[in-house]
Amino acid sequence: MKQAVLAGRPLRGTLRVPGDKSIAHRALLLAAMAPGISSVSGVPDSLDVRATLDCLKRLGVGLSRRGSTVRVAGRGRRGFLQPRGVLDAGGSGTTARLLMGLLAGQPFPARLTGDSYLRRRPMDRVAGLLRRMGAGIGLRGDHLPATIDGAALHGARCASPVPSAQIKSAVIIAGLLAKGETSITEPALSRDHTERLLPLFGARLRRRGLTVTVTGQARLRPARLTVPGDASSAAFWVVAATLVPGSRLRLAAVGCNPTRSGFLRVLERMGARIEMSRPRGGPEPVCDLVIQPAALSAADIGRAEVPALIDEIPILALAASQARGLSRFRGVSELRHKESDRLTGTVRLLRCFGAKAWADGDDLVIAGPARLRGARFDPEGDHRLAMATAVAGLAAQGRTVVLGAEYAAASYPGFWKEFQRLSNIP
Repeated sequence: MKQAVLAGRPLRGTLRVPGDKSIAHRALLLAAMAPGISSVSGVPDSLDVRATLDCLKRLGVGLSRRGSTVRVAGRGRRGFLQPRGVLDAGGSGTTARLLMGLLAGQPFPARLTGDSYLRRRPMDRVAGLLRRMGAGIGLRGDHLPATIDGAALHGARCASPVPSAQIKSAVIIAGLLAKGETSITEPALSRDHTERLLPLFGARLRRRGLTVTVTGQARLRPARLTVPGDASSAAFWVVAATLVPGSRLRLAAVGCNPTRSGFLRVLERMGARIEMSRPRGGPEPVCDLVIQPAALSAADIGRAEVPALIDEIPILALAASQARGLSRFRGVSELRHKESDRLTGTVRLLRCFGAKAWADGDDLVIAGPARLRGARFDPEGDHRLAMATAVAGLAAQGRTVVLGAEYAAASYPGFWKEFQRLSNIP
């Protein structure tokens, strides 16, 4: 699917972005592990979340959906059914890695695969830690498909080689199934959605610095919760309204978890005009965002900041291309292991539009401000690059064509409809 984009008219109005898929994945899996009926509202209808729902159905979980609310009939920690055939995580790395943690402690073997993009992403960093807990996991090299021989797991002390919420969450979920205590330490704090959800479902955990410890074999309880708006989806609109003159955009009920909203802190440091209003609490903090255009200055993003904004780097890099000075994102090698080699893809995207960008070892460097020109760009299966291309088209002169525009549906199925409404393009 191709989508044409013209230089943007002002973005005005109010928008509610889809529910946060990172939180939705975790809430649905924990609800499936809790005996009884849970209700999860605000579940996005993205392809990634559909993959999680489909895998849970095939494991015997009762699911019904009305609008954005999913009713989950949980089966208990080890009450899942052996699936017929291979479980397919599609393109969702979160689905695959969290399911590995769940399946590691089930009393049956299972096979897990994904699409061609997911089968290129590394999985041994998760599998190795789960093997320490007693799981039998076979991979094709370092990749899917995986054969998971469920076992009676035992607690372990684990250390993640990188700050990764997916690795951490897979170990925590396996730890809920294991005998004794399981701890995982990461080199820097990654997003903490799983930790925030666990007490809601009756799990016991404690945090000390960068180490999270869970107590296994506790009886989980069902819960009711609402998933806040997805911060990563909001980031595209925040940057678009910042770059397009005359814009004034309100984003309602966006998750503003500090381990997830690092992109807001960086943009504000660059000079963006972002007002955070109506803060409210819950397992996840929520607020409204009001964005107006601003002139930006370059920023130096430190390695310790990256885990809280890793998914927003492509759109932040676009903002940096319009900022005065040299911006540097330090230690972003993990981008090479996303839906695509997102580091190379981000450089390719910016250069395609006429910006100056390059990789310097594990750093991403952008010199601005650049005068962007319309371009044709293929995101090569990456949903975040597809949406970043659309925003680049609003800030560029001339006509832009997004090839593979349908990839946006992996996380934001209504993106193009909202994009056309807010930017007044045909």
